Amino acid sequence: MDIQLLVFVIPLIAGIILDKILGDPMWLPHPVVGFGKTIHFFEKRLNKGEHKKLKGALTALFLVIAVFCISWLAIDVLYSFHNTIGVTVSSIAVFFCLAGKTLINEVRMVFAAIDRSLEKGRTQVSRIVGRDTSQLTAQEVRTAALETLAENLSDGVIAPLFWFCLLGVPGIMTYKMINTLDSMIGYKNERYKDFGCWAAHIDDVANYIPARLTALLMVMASGKPSLIKFVTKYGKCHASPNSGYPEAALAGILDCRFGGPHSYFGEMVYKPFIGTTERIFTLGDATKAIRINILSEYMMTGIILVVHLLPVIL
Repeated sequence: MDIQLLVFVIPLIAGIILDKILGDPMWLPHPVVGFGKTIHFFEKRLNKGEHKKLKGALTALFLVIAVFCISWLAIDVLYSFHNTIGVTVSSIAVFFCLAGKTLINEVRMVFAAIDRSLEKGRTQVSRIVGRDTSQLTAQEVRTAALETLAENLSDGVIAPLFWFCLLGVPGIMTYKMINTLDSMIGYKNERYKDFGCWAAHIDDVANYIPARLTALLMVMASGKPSLIKFVTKYGKCHASPNSGYPEAALAGILDCRFGGPHSYFGEMVYKPFIGTTERIFTLGDATKAIRINILSEYMMTGIILVVHLLPVIL
């Protein structure tokens, strides 16, 4: 059987199917949890004293390189034993690194919870955002859920698939380490601003192309290619060099406005507005945004299949 089918095509399809069926079950051991514990181990011992930025940079680089090398070696050894073993483990790795169904379910639950009560909505949305949710209005709860849905389509689906397309299982596993590093220590607060500086920069580089590709896929999925101009204008209106692009795409699709002031860890952060139309969000907006997410993921999957099936066909 052709190596492209064994290493890329079958694991991709199987991993996506598993994600659609299982999501992110709490009972299943997850490698990202292991990544988190490893990062915490180094951060606890090295994030003190002098040269925090250097120690943080070396930690981030070591962990990223280690994950790539270990996963590359492991997959190579498994395929050398038997193709079935290699394909099975590769499929599970793809499944573990995707967060498509889980995020969609969480956003649906936010909109369902806010219809029951404001407090339930705040509690539900706190599961998927890093900001303080205790003082959010109902509109802000819905806004936070939709912003997160757009941003995490890139981080949780398109970016992992992009790196899988380029580098296979080592690529998707290494991306998850990069993303986990950023989510744990890539903050600009007093504790992490030096130690997590490089982790944040590496994440910015890893997501540069995927974030813009995500926005393009969302626009194409909406059937409104004219929104590319809107995304180009508002995509850079964000503290992150990447997150603004998928958010701008969704703001254009929904004809709404994202951004504004938010509380993070007790500090008020003022984000530029993305879009101009201020309006009340409804369940219909969530339904439309979820449909765009699903279509974007399928389009990205199609691109990868074309890339890796063309050599087989030709």
